[in-house]
Formats: sequence, C-alpha cells, structure tokens
Amino acid sequence: MRLPSWLTKKFSSAEAEGIRNMEKLLKSLSLHTVCQEARCPNIGECFSRKTATFMILGNICTRNCRFCAVKKGTPLPPDPQEPENVAKAVDKLGLKYVVITSVTRDDLPDGGAHQFVRTINSIKKLCGDRTLIEVLIPDFGGVMSSLRKVLEAKPLVLNHNLETVPRLYAKVRPQANYQRSIELLERCKKISPQIYTKSGLMVGLGEKMDEVIEVMKDLRSVNCDILTIGQYLRPTPKHLEVKEFIPPEIFSRYREIAYSLGFIYVASSPFVRSSYMAREWLKNLTTPLSLYG
Repeated sequence: MRLPSWLTKKFSSAEAEGIRNMEKLLKSLSLHTVCQEARCPNIGECFSRKTATFMILGNICTRNCRFCAVKKGTPLPPDPQEPENVAKAVDKLGLKYVVITSVTRDDLPDGGAHQFVRTINSIKKLCGDRTLIEVLIPDFGGVMSSLRKVLEAKPLVLNHNLETVPRLYAKVRPQANYQRSIELLERCKKISPQIYTKSGLMVGLGEKMDEVIEVMKDLRSVNCDILTIGQYLRPTPKHLEVKEFIPPEIFSRYREIAYSLGFIYVASSPFVRSSYMAREWLKNLTTPLSLYG
C-alpha cells in the first residue's frame, strides 16, 4: 500500500548524524533500543535529540507478535552489566526523562522483573532525581509478584501496551491476553496508586472505532492515566498487512473522546509511538509529581 501524504517522512542530514552518534554510543556499551529493533519511523528525530528508549534483557523475544520487528527466538541469559551500562548511557546523554522497555522473556521465572529493578536502581544511583523514569513492561506472564518487584523500585510511570482491540488479539498478539493486561494495569494502581499508568494502541489493523472507544473505557475503568494512539506500519512483508491508513482527523477525534473519558494526557496522531516524546505528558500536570519529592 502506498503511504498517504501524512505518513511520509524523510531523514535530514542532522538526523542521519544523530543516528550515527547514538549507534556509536550504544555499541560501546553493548546496549539495544526499541527504536532500532522495532524499526521506529521516528528514530532519526529522537536520536538527533539525543534520546532513546532503551531495551533491556537483550534483543531476542520469546513471543511472536505478528506486528513487531524485534527478533524472535531463544534469548541469551540477562547481561549482568546491562543495568549499569543503561545508567551510563542515560548519564552521558544527560536525559531528564528516560523510558526503559524490554523484550518479553517467558523463559525467565520472573519474566525479567529483576533486571528492570536493577536498571531503575542503577539510573537512580548514578543520575539521582534529575532523571525521571518510565518503564514499558511486558505482562510477566500474569505473575503479579513480578509486577510488585518493579513497582517497589518506584518508577514514575508504568506503561503496559494493550496494542489492539480484544477481537484482534488472536491474530495480532497470539501469546498475549487482553484481560490479563487490563488486570496488570488494575493491580498496579491497587499496589502503588501514586505511580502513573499508561497504555498504547495501534490502529489500522482492521479495528472499528467503537472497539477503540471500548478499549479506552476499559483503561479508564482501571484508572489508567495516559494513552497513546498511533498508526500501525508494516515493518516487513512478513508482518501483518496494514488494513487502513487512519487519517489525522480520526486521531484528533480519538484524542477528544479519550480526554472526555478522563485521561490526564493523550497523544494521538499517525506517528505517535508509546515512547515518542514521552515526557510531554508532564506539561499537562496541574499538581506536583507524587514521586521524587
């Protein structure tokens, strides 16, 4: 399918240089980013601004989501140096806000929660309270003790993406479970109500507008604070095809509806990804941050 005008994007020379510089830093510390592994269309813009979403627990996922370009297979054991190396990169880049995500590690008893904790603690130790931390976590196979571990490390934001509407889970996320993900977000607020929760959706996979609105309502029913909505783009011909390119006016409509339901921040436009311009939500806060005080 030919991309419509609102989905065309070219790298500038500054963005190309930003990519080279970031890749050099990442290679020196043996780190991965979801920006690279998932072939994010915003990589040039973000890398040129010296920001990235770090992906821990290696770059091989144990699941086979049909929308995702991250490698699938048998991963290596967690790198014991990875948490400190992420902290070093955050410090070197001078990041005031960082997003840490991971591949899904169903091979590990705790789903990799311990590595999240070590990474959060390493960033806090090296960077102090000048760096706010958002984590984008997998579902940990529904093991809530793993979620509790991460929450006890006190990130500012806990993000867990629903990705699509329930009807499409079997096709899009065959090893995931919609209700399990909703329950994870619900449990987060019950365990640590002061931590902000966030979730994201892709559109253009064949969902209906009323289905997207129902997902929004489900998220608000568990007090999810922040929502992102972006256009699904097929990373390779082996992945799910795009069913529809959603026009910008529909994204604006989704944003209006989401705000009317009570989300404190909504990012909804074609190029939005769950970690894109992640700190922008802070501008919408009318009360001081409940953590890091």
